[in-house]
Amino acid sequence: MNATLRPQTVVPAPKVTLGPRQPAARPAGKDGPAVDVRDFSFFYGPRQALRNLSFSIERKAVTAIIGPSGCGKSTFLRSINRLNDLIPGIRQQGDILVEGTSVYRPGTDLVSLRQRVGMVFQRPNPFPKTVFENVAYGPALNALVSRRDLPDLVERCLRQAGLWDEVKDRLDEPGTSLSGGQQQRLCIARALGNQPEVLLMDEPCSALDPIATQRIEELIFDLKQHYTIVIVTHNMQQAARVSDFTGFFDQGQLIEFDQTERLFTKPAHERTEAYITGRFG
Repeated sequence: MNATLRPQTVVPAPKVTLGPRQPAARPAGKDGPAVDVRDFSFFYGPRQALRNLSFSIERKAVTAIIGPSGCGKSTFLRSINRLNDLIPGIRQQGDILVEGTSVYRPGTDLVSLRQRVGMVFQRPNPFPKTVFENVAYGPALNALVSRRDLPDLVERCLRQAGLWDEVKDRLDEPGTSLSGGQQQRLCIARALGNQPEVLLMDEPCSALDPIATQRIEELIFDLKQHYTIVIVTHNMQQAARVSDFTGFFDQGQLIEFDQTERLFTKPAHERTEAYITGRFG
């Protein structure tokens, strides 16, 4: 492989056992993982898409989910903030905890959950509003800050998204007037405006050119100082460049989870090695 591995300082990766198991109790909140997946399975009607996933996602780190098309990567990502609930006939078993709290507990406020767990989709999807309104809409709707403080919040989020210098004189223009890469960074700024704890990214660079992709990857590396990031990607080199941990999915199962450098250089499972070397998938 030609992937360039950035030296990383990370906490040891949790061990993963394939197949059903009963995970040990973990501490909740700031002392435990940001996301804790416990024997989680997911079904589209009679079809099982995810099978007994059990692993933890560390806070303020980038975790990449890789695997062949149809292996359940996006289904897992959308299970964390329950976007799959919009699909008729779905059901799940097991649980997913975000900051120690089950996202599937009865009475979960889905609006609040999706504020805490932001999402950036494969293709840029700015609102049909101005650049300013794209970022300000969520915080204003959720009353996260006063209207007087909205301009400061918008500027801070655009700076975090590496976009402020490019749009500071275009805040009243439609968000759709920006380039594709700028629109994707605007969508990231929009997600940050809701002050999330976890940021999900579903192939955020697949529709972008190499230069825009590089900007997004640099942004991801900066954002992990403040946010827990989970990214789904088909790009092996991208996973190697941006992530601290990597999970390899195949046929709805988690085959292997480890520190990224170790998984790419010394995979423990032959199916992982076959995938990352291009022998299947």
